[in-house]
Amino acid sequence: MSAMNGVILIHKEKDFTSFDVVAVVRKLTGQKKVGHTGTLDPNATGVLPVLLGTATKAQDIIPCHDKRYRADFRFGIATDTLDIWGKVIEQQPSDITEEQIEGALGSLRGEIEQLPPMYSAVSVGGKRLYQYAREGKEVERRPRKVTVYSLELISFDEAAQSGTLDIYCSNGTYIRTLIDDLAHALGTVGVMTDLVRYEACGYPLDDCMTLDELRQRIDSSDASFLHSVESIFMTYDEVVVSDKQAHRFVNGNPLDIVRTPLRDYAGDKKIFRVKDRQGAFLSLGIIDGDSLKLYKHF
Repeated sequence: MSAMNGVILIHKEKDFTSFDVVAVVRKLTGQKKVGHTGTLDPNATGVLPVLLGTATKAQDIIPCHDKRYRADFRFGIATDTLDIWGKVIEQQPSDITEEQIEGALGSLRGEIEQLPPMYSAVSVGGKRLYQYAREGKEVERRPRKVTVYSLELISFDEAAQSGTLDIYCSNGTYIRTLIDDLAHALGTVGVMTDLVRYEACGYPLDDCMTLDELRQRIDSSDASFLHSVESIFMTYDEVVVSDKQAHRFVNGNPLDIVRTPLRDYAGDKKIFRVKDRQGAFLSLGIIDGDSLKLYKHF
């Protein structure tokens, strides 16, 4: 296929790493520049936005990294990885009630501190934590602040001591750790048993397709699956400029905001999606004093 610039929304299936998905997409599309917006563990499924071509320039400036998850859990068991796929290190009787869970969730909402799990990609001393863990070592880790915007109990089976949580959180939140912390707050142990990411960077799971579906679309020369680079930045307001201003702007020249629709805007360092009169996305612009300057061109 011809060069593609934009976003492909993949519904990642189990047993694929995020790197595996990128490699398959690179092969299927024939594109050299391919990246993704956030790692999803091999045993997790759900939304994985894959960036192609000029969209890879957005990797470090994506405005929305928030995620939504559905996570299954079970009390009464603990593993070294904090999920059901790890080595069991403790088992104990558990008789937690739904009412107790509801009472404990409040302390895990809002801005909280999390200790990254040993089986994670966080670097300590130039080495990934999971590398230490595989060597049987546990190293000191610093708690990190994350935000849990909402945390709701969807269901709970008291007999099986298992249930499902709905979580909307900031980037960097470990759902395994959230469940482990919930269990400890209730005086027991627990593990995550399944994880589905159903929203990432503003993209919902309903808009995603599997790698097999992508392969079929490419075989039929149907490129309608490609989302625009602009779609990454929809949380930013847009500003439409004249044809002459569009030409000046994409060539790196700042625009006098008095001569744009931003003439009454009071503020600084705000980013806008800059578009021409035909509705084409030109680039990102940023307010700097009395000027609208080029922030990032794609």
